[in-house]
Amino acid sequence: MMDKAAEQLLDQIWTLLMSIYEKEKARIAGLKGLGPLHPGIMDYMKISLKRSHSSWEPSEIALHLYEPLSFSDDAYRLEAGPELDEMSDDVLLHAFFPEWRSRVEALFLSEDYGAHFFGYRMQLVMEIQSETETKVHREDLRNEAKLEKLKQQLNRFIETKVWKDPPVLPSENDDFFFARHLMNPDLMAQEPDVVEPLHRRLVEKMLPFPKRLEKWRYAFVSACKEWAEERFLDRYSERTGQYELESELFPDDERPTIQPSEMAFFLYIALQIGPKEPDTRKRYLDYAVLLGSEQAAAYLTEGSGQFAARHTGSRMSGACNDVLQTIEIRIGAEEEAAYREALDYLCGLLREGFPRGYQLKLKSAAKHWLPVASLAKSKLHQFFANALQYEALHPLIADYAELAMKEFEWYGDVESSVKSVMPGTYAVFGLGLVSEAYFPLVRRYMEIVDSEHQSAQDKYAEAFVARHGETVAGMPTLVAIVLGASDTAKPVKGIAIDTPELAEALNRALADKPDHLREAVLYRLFGSEKKGLAVLKQAASLRS
Repeated sequence: MMDKAAEQLLDQIWTLLMSIYEKEKARIAGLKGLGPLHPGIMDYMKISLKRSHSSWEPSEIALHLYEPLSFSDDAYRLEAGPELDEMSDDVLLHAFFPEWRSRVEALFLSEDYGAHFFGYRMQLVMEIQSETETKVHREDLRNEAKLEKLKQQLNRFIETKVWKDPPVLPSENDDFFFARHLMNPDLMAQEPDVVEPLHRRLVEKMLPFPKRLEKWRYAFVSACKEWAEERFLDRYSERTGQYELESELFPDDERPTIQPSEMAFFLYIALQIGPKEPDTRKRYLDYAVLLGSEQAAAYLTEGSGQFAARHTGSRMSGACNDVLQTIEIRIGAEEEAAYREALDYLCGLLREGFPRGYQLKLKSAAKHWLPVASLAKSKLHQFFANALQYEALHPLIADYAELAMKEFEWYGDVESSVKSVMPGTYAVFGLGLVSEAYFPLVRRYMEIVDSEHQSAQDKYAEAFVARHGETVAGMPTLVAIVLGASDTAKPVKGIAIDTPELAEALNRALADKPDHLREAVLYRLFGSEKKGLAVLKQAASLRS
């Protein structure tokens, strides 16, 4: 039985909790789009009890209803009375906390707050702070009936939304929770053979809808990272560094034994994360090696085994690692034959399914660059600019571009930034500057480039005009280049559409475009739609 001081403390905190929960109940009831996969919002509660260290500093109670972040604090606070200072840790732990847990559990198991207020689990935390130490006690609550209902809803979702043939697709609102349910051992076996078929099925169904597919991949990778950090690494290491993004492994005798199945799933997650976050993948594999994984060590040195790790030609040598998405090329002699061998090597890898968004490590004496100001001076850029010096290689470079181009993918040659480019960019840009024969290739590129997330193409129009000038034959391609630019692109410098033939060519290129795209082209070419229309009218009048 609690003493009076403990009971007073409990009542004080309970009154605060009830007032907050009533407001949260109304807020959650008004939320739209909470589907059957939503497990419940309120799943955490922490009481921090801070005893006074001095006569002028009052004792404090902090109530957290969401797990605190390292860089923010949204706790509800109360000034505690002297009873907190009088209570021993033993009373708080063995009298106060059990009664607190009992009250919360009764509320948690009830149906008083609706289907989406509580989930099937809740973590209760009590933190006792004194001048010399901080003690933390944790317990978990579970509602087995709610868990069973969520399992049934998840199974129904998989049957009706995942496995069912197109055009049936899950709602975008379900992506977040379905991805996290796949990474929840309470709901799904944490085995690649169980999770991957479901992930792959959704990817296949969404292939015709690239933007929708990108959103699902983002949700899945995000869920994978949560599992890796919170369910795996936090068991074997302590977070360190800024925002706790790095981890330092616990000593060997303080780490629990890792089950082979758990390591296998961690490695699966590292590979799934890799295409989007190669640095994170490398970090995870490095940790796995430190934890004794021979498979992780093989991934780092040899790749998955699907591709030959090393290649030796007569004039160049190469190496690749599909797990790390790296290719190495060493040019033995700066001559056409060496670059032909290298291009054949790259094309062969892509035909076999090597990731398009690779990073190239190049050893070459020649250093050529394309005259496009917005391109990063990376090794990939250098390689294709070098290869473009040999006219006989241009058809092979075009073959490479066709194999490489893929919307919503980016080379790994630079850190994710405004200079990140779609695979095939350097080849396409270079070919478009050397010959009209590759104008159709440039137009195809501009039709699929992700102008929302890439802007390196914004300066290509100026390079194109500087190389080819304004021509009737080149006008459709110039318009395509302008339309492929990002929303932040500025007007193109040096444009002179000042003859009837050029004006007519521009009008023909714009004839099938909707109004908003016509306006965008006129702005990029002339600085404003009004000025563009005036220039076109004047140019057309010169014919009469």
